[in-house]
Amino acid sequence: MRFLGVQPERWFPILSWSRHYRSEHLAADGLAAAIVTLMLIPQSLAYALLAGVPPQAGLYASMAPLVLYALMGSSNTLAVGPAAVTSLMTAAAIGAVATQGSASYAQAAVWLALLSGVFMLLMGAVRLGFVANFLSHPVISGFVSASGLLIAASQLKHVLGVPLRGSTLWEITLELPQHLGHVHAPTLMMGLGMLVFLLWARRRVKPMLQHFGLSARAADMAAKSAPVLALVLSMALSWVFDLAAQGMKVVGHVPSGLPLVAWPSWDASSSAMVRDLWLPAVLISLVGFVESVSVGQSLAARRRERIDPDAELRALGLSNLGAGLTGGFPVTGGFSRSVVNFDAGARTPAAGILTAVGLALAALYLTPALYHLPQATLAATIMVAVLTLVDFSAFARTWNYARADFAALTLTFVLTLAMGVEVGLPAGVLLSLLTLLYRTSRPHIATVGQVPGTEHYRNVQRHAVQTHPQLLGVRVDESLYFANTRVLEDYIATQVAAHPSVRHVILQCTAVNDIDASALESLESIHARLAASGVQLHLSEVKGPVMDRLNRSQLLQHLSGQVFLSHHQAVTFLSRV
Repeated sequence: MRFLGVQPERWFPILSWSRHYRSEHLAADGLAAAIVTLMLIPQSLAYALLAGVPPQAGLYASMAPLVLYALMGSSNTLAVGPAAVTSLMTAAAIGAVATQGSASYAQAAVWLALLSGVFMLLMGAVRLGFVANFLSHPVISGFVSASGLLIAASQLKHVLGVPLRGSTLWEITLELPQHLGHVHAPTLMMGLGMLVFLLWARRRVKPMLQHFGLSARAADMAAKSAPVLALVLSMALSWVFDLAAQGMKVVGHVPSGLPLVAWPSWDASSSAMVRDLWLPAVLISLVGFVESVSVGQSLAARRRERIDPDAELRALGLSNLGAGLTGGFPVTGGFSRSVVNFDAGARTPAAGILTAVGLALAALYLTPALYHLPQATLAATIMVAVLTLVDFSAFARTWNYARADFAALTLTFVLTLAMGVEVGLPAGVLLSLLTLLYRTSRPHIATVGQVPGTEHYRNVQRHAVQTHPQLLGVRVDESLYFANTRVLEDYIATQVAAHPSVRHVILQCTAVNDIDASALESLESIHARLAASGVQLHLSEVKGPVMDRLNRSQLLQHLSGQVFLSHHQAVTFLSRV
């Protein structure tokens, strides 16, 4: 069945998987949902704290998006909700237009989610999922590692109980010594205690439980549930010893109930806010999309499934619209919760719907118990979670392999730490694009000769090959476009001038996937210059799509030489002429 030429299942995969839903799927999805719900309660509150929004916004941002993603998402196990990096980017973006704790701050978070949703939906509708390819892995690695350090540094104020300010590592580092004499001892003890416990649980609980006979899967689930135990334990200590009365900051009153669906009011201040937030929304959308697709693809591959990047864009866009309309903030597919969802046995996106139901019940009935939850516990939860984001080994690997990529990684890392997430990521992307342009504008060009006894042709400077004095074989290892054609012109002119006996130039096009209009004019210019000096230009191994375009040009009609199927065929024929 098609509507306006589009299969509904392509836009709404739920129409496909729901038809084959079975009771065994429900059992598996229900178990996974119960485990993920327990994990998401402290995680949602923690990321709300990181984003600077009220704690209930974290719960709200984890409900509607899960349901909406199940309608359009192509991954069976991706769990959508607040994430560490996007929460940090949210705080940085909103902090520039509103004061934390104000009504305008919460409204800005809503607008940021809505703008991100609209941007993703539009990209998905016109199938622009490939745009994420412009975010190179070194840039993402540098950005994520720096963001992990920034996130950890930003939580020191909650662990120490001091009013640290600053959105960059430099600002936080300068501010820290001024407050060390005012550290709140109970808060520090709680924060450090939970930090040590969570680190211990991450490394030791699984092998310890396996030692006592628990299965690897069950032990892993227990280890990943440690934040729930930390939450319960710290709330109990806070309540028994009335730590809030001793100056420890706690979550406080969290309104019970489900979020209301409402479009934010529009006035002059909203218009200015949208103008200021559209660019951060674009960056958050791209980073969130890359993170989601990376997680979704890795999990899908383990089950020999596949995901559709364009469908993911549409699903994440709808999820962010849902987060904005229910009082949340930008969301994406999170790594840790998705892995837990996968390991717990989720079979379909229905696990996300069931998780949303569990969070709704928590919002209805459990929020009064969160009053005594120390903010230091949430900060410790965030700090432990972001440790996995920091990858210093990437610097050594990239340095050894590609210095240009190392420069992009380092620049992104340093600028993110020193100037904030809104500067580091665009700078890294710009440097990556400039590096790509520089590389392709200086393509590797080689004079080739025949490897004795074979039909293979290799670089004369790398291999012992046979050449013919009247032939010049030239291989260009790049597509030809406006930025690199001058290099090819200069190379051929130099080689012909250095070898006066040359009567035939054979351009081997093995690696040429495209020739743009500027490159075509350059080839015509090369042909004219060679013809004027009595040298014929030939082409070899031209790919089909490139040949189709050349056939629509004047070059082949006036070509002094021929187009050969293989370079060996060209050399064999011309060497006998």
